[in-house]
Amino acid sequence: MAHRWTNKLTHADVTPKAAFLNRRQVMAGLAGVGLAGLARPADAQEGLEPNSWEEITTYNNYYEFGTRKDDPAKYAHTLVTEPWSVKIDGLVDRPGDYAFQDIMSEMTVEERIYRFRCVEAWSMVIPWDGFELADLLNMAGVQEGGKYVAFETAYRPDQMPGVAFPVLEWPYREGLRLDEAMHPLTIMATGIYGETIPNQNGAPLRLVVPWKYGFKSIKSIVRITVTDTQPPTSWNMAGPREYGFYSNVNPNVDHPRWSQGSERRIGGGLFAKREPTLMFNGYEEEVAGLYEGMDLAKNY
Repeated sequence: MAHRWTNKLTHADVTPKAAFLNRRQVMAGLAGVGLAGLARPADAQEGLEPNSWEEITTYNNYYEFGTRKDDPAKYAHTLVTEPWSVKIDGLVDRPGDYAFQDIMSEMTVEERIYRFRCVEAWSMVIPWDGFELADLLNMAGVQEGGKYVAFETAYRPDQMPGVAFPVLEWPYREGLRLDEAMHPLTIMATGIYGETIPNQNGAPLRLVVPWKYGFKSIKSIVRITVTDTQPPTSWNMAGPREYGFYSNVNPNVDHPRWSQGSERRIGGGLFAKREPTLMFNGYEEEVAGLYEGMDLAKNY
């Protein structure tokens, strides 16, 4: 399949591998796909010093396993990811429960090196392995009336200790407009650094939308629904004034409690200089056209 995107990041920009993966998870992972030769952007930065091992191997959010940054790495091993299936329903021609192995047999997996920007104003650069969400939606057959795509994370109280606490309304839910979902930058990730994606990072299948804040990239997906109405999303339901449906990275629209004008790069050391936040997380050229004519402060 011919892909319609241009990657501007290289391995020189990637957050150090240790900064993203737990060592034990890496050793247990499966072999990944080959690496692509990619062009280097003018704004790439080098010489970043990694944080301590304790910091950089446990730094992520997955509230189903706890609210501390190191909780997912401690507790996500309890999530059983085999077997796994994804229900695809709503306005599709071929609804059903799709086994993960069957999905993978039909998809073309490739490496995508993307910036990752958290709404909390920290960032990484991550080499994901995955496939375009558009390919999966086309496999199911989106019907003419489809306008949005809703996603749902697994809800397993016996395997997810964090859901015992009402941090959010479980299960975790997210959504995209159909044109966002079909954009070639939007992928379903199955691996990192050529290894099987660790549980704490969303195994076995997670969404990655690189121009949006990280909480939009929902983890451990069990359901995808094509709908004609805007779906409810977890953080928007919890705090609509703070977390909009779109949640595009925008340095000009601050979170009500902090600035989004700069970010702290994980792996850059405790005293690293903050970096300016890029519009659409650096993907303005590719995705700005999706929002032409929209008020991006109102539609935050």
